[in-house]
Amino acid sequence: MARPTSPPRSPVDPYEAEVGYEAEVAAPTLNTRLAAYRQESARLRPAFAKAYDELVARLDVLDRGGVGPQIGEPLAAFTLPDENGKLVSLSSLLRLGPAVISFNRGHWCPYCKMDLRSLAAIHGEIRALGAQVVSIMPDSAQFTRDTANDLPFPVLSDIDLGYSLSLGLIFWVGAEIARMYQEVGVELEKYHGNRGWFLPMAAKFVVGQDGLVKARKVNIEFRERMEPEALLAALRGLRAA
Repeated sequence: MARPTSPPRSPVDPYEAEVGYEAEVAAPTLNTRLAAYRQESARLRPAFAKAYDELVARLDVLDRGGVGPQIGEPLAAFTLPDENGKLVSLSSLLRLGPAVISFNRGHWCPYCKMDLRSLAAIHGEIRALGAQVVSIMPDSAQFTRDTANDLPFPVLSDIDLGYSLSLGLIFWVGAEIARMYQEVGVELEKYHGNRGWFLPMAAKFVVGQDGLVKARKVNIEFRERMEPEALLAALRGLRAA
């Protein structure tokens, strides 16, 4: 898998570029890299780590593997604007082949940045298997544009989290995390254009041309993500079917 040659740009936290870059160059798989970032981030910001642990524990009580569309179920249709204002629909993606739909928390999230860079690194293989990729975030285009410029696939804006809500994939961050985000300059109200303080769950869906979910990963623990190889294996399985 390709590895970055320079630290990521415009970090929200002063230490993010160094920590994220070191984690990425030192570990072989996406979740090992995410775990390395999580460990170092917890050392530098223990209050954040504690708040995230409590949030994940709260969400985990609600999840029995039933959050979001299941394998064999249709993924609900969407038509969402990309970073340039162009409307992209699920049906337009599926006309060209299977689709990989990645739900990400936002342009500011270091875990999402690492996840999206991993997707970008295998984009050539995804395309060779006939599939399209999009990322869906709640941020408006003015905030997703820089992220999208560094990616070989579109970033779609789920304004007011309407689409994520229809799939049961949103949660309230809680008063404590909202306060901590404000302290470090994560301005969700500005990025989303509302004061709801809701975020989407990190998730990926591989959707066949028939519109049905073929593989999925909904990460209640958002500091973990679907491994790129698992995604590619799902697409190879579709090709072989």
